[in-house]
Amino acid sequence: MSSLTEKDRPIVQLLLNTGTCPRCILRFCCVGSQTLYRRPYKDLMKDLKEFLKNNQEKEDAVCFDIVDPPCKRIRIENAEGGPHDVNHNGTLQQIPSVNNENTAVGDSAVKVCNVCLGILQEFCEADFVKKVCQKVNSADYQFTSFVFSVSLPPQLSVRERAAWLLIKQETGKLGLSLAKDDIVQLKEAYKWIIHPQLSEELGVPADGKSLFEVSVVFAHPETDEECHFLATACPDCFKPAKNKQSVFTRMAVIKALEKIKEEDFLKHFPCPPSSPKNLCVALEIQCNNGAVFVAGRYNKYSRNLPQTPWIIDGERKLESSVEELISEHLMAEFKADSFNFSSSGREDVDVRTLGNGRPFAIELVNPRRIHFTAEEMKGLQQTINNSSDKIQVRDLQLVTRSAIGRMKEGEEEKTKTYSALIWTDKAIQKEDIAFLDDIKVSKTPLRVLHRRPLAVRCRIIHTMKSEYIDEHHFRLHLKTQAGTYIKEFVHGDFGRTKPNIGSLLNRTADILELDVESVDVDWPPTLDN
Repeated sequence: MSSLTEKDRPIVQLLLNTGTCPRCILRFCCVGSQTLYRRPYKDLMKDLKEFLKNNQEKEDAVCFDIVDPPCKRIRIENAEGGPHDVNHNGTLQQIPSVNNENTAVGDSAVKVCNVCLGILQEFCEADFVKKVCQKVNSADYQFTSFVFSVSLPPQLSVRERAAWLLIKQETGKLGLSLAKDDIVQLKEAYKWIIHPQLSEELGVPADGKSLFEVSVVFAHPETDEECHFLATACPDCFKPAKNKQSVFTRMAVIKALEKIKEEDFLKHFPCPPSSPKNLCVALEIQCNNGAVFVAGRYNKYSRNLPQTPWIIDGERKLESSVEELISEHLMAEFKADSFNFSSSGREDVDVRTLGNGRPFAIELVNPRRIHFTAEEMKGLQQTINNSSDKIQVRDLQLVTRSAIGRMKEGEEEKTKTYSALIWTDKAIQKEDIAFLDDIKVSKTPLRVLHRRPLAVRCRIIHTMKSEYIDEHHFRLHLKTQAGTYIKEFVHGDFGRTKPNIGSLLNRTADILELDVESVDVDWPPTLDN
């Protein structure tokens, strides 16, 4: 095994005899060759034994007449209990010598690794890879690459620390050292092995930037409680969280291991770690596609349709909404789990949105289908428009997450135009409202005492144009700063909005109908529909 040198021999001998698998041994020998980890398990075991045998023969050729010191013989005689004899008194267990044919070397190939708990053994084999790929293929996702993630039991960090302390103390006697950070991480080694197999089976490359994620969650119930001593030693590291089922998360355990003193660790955990009876189990094999974003503009023609579901105290007030009428078709075509709707402002339930519509975007979460041509998007737009006479959409297109930010950028500075049908209690003539056309309200911004929260907000009316209808009705066309409360500007909202149409006309005024005629946001790009 070309990547191993003479300095690695004590580590190989020590770990092999304490029930550690060949791939974990390579990790602790800081071997960075990915190819070696991918070799068949039996071949690796054979190579490690050959490595020790060859080095032993060289040593014997030079020192054939040297008798082992008495302390070594004593250690062999006292090691009959094997690696399961655990000391919790701050000292290391006695390790059997590799020279003894009855030691762990003879049967280590069939044991569950005492460090990785089988992750780098059974779960690197073709059968498990096929099981993962069957799960992926049955989920019916569209993807051109994948990223593989793995969640490991937190106790693996404890076992790895125990193995490192074992090596540190034993090799220290030989004047050697092993830095904790030089050890190849278990996740990294696992991915070196599993990536090529998954890639070949799925027919697409592994890519760390891929939006399609294949994840495996491992657990090892037999050793779940091995982390618990850390909570006593480092209670500050384990704090309950609402979204966590257990306080013993991987990060909490790692934090505690960094904090605990070596002597305290050795008092509570065996070094070497004991060999488990059972392998890890793959609790979950899941797939998830990154979100897809669809944008467009919508017109709302109903005065009895909210933008989003109208639910008060758990009771639904109206049967549908703008977002539902649009999203139900997108959800079906993209085969998504859920969605999130956003728009450039919103209108009240009784307000229509006309003109070129209001910009909106929908995030489709975990979609199975992600590839749509421009023609397919055009057809989807037509499907939405044919499904209801309450709304219409235009410029429906796929966009990026970052592009959605343009919809919200400078929203306060954008302008909107409205048409309001206004009623007055006292009769009016055309001349009574003509002055509204000449008012420069922009010089006297509206001051709106908004009730949620209680704060004074200034909004600007850029232009107004009146259209006389009869003695009690006229239409007012307004161009305003986005966020202006038009209804409040008309009736005054009990004096909270100043100035207002009622105060300007010196009579009671109220709004009967309101239409949004344009939302001046040049996004998303206009399409040839």
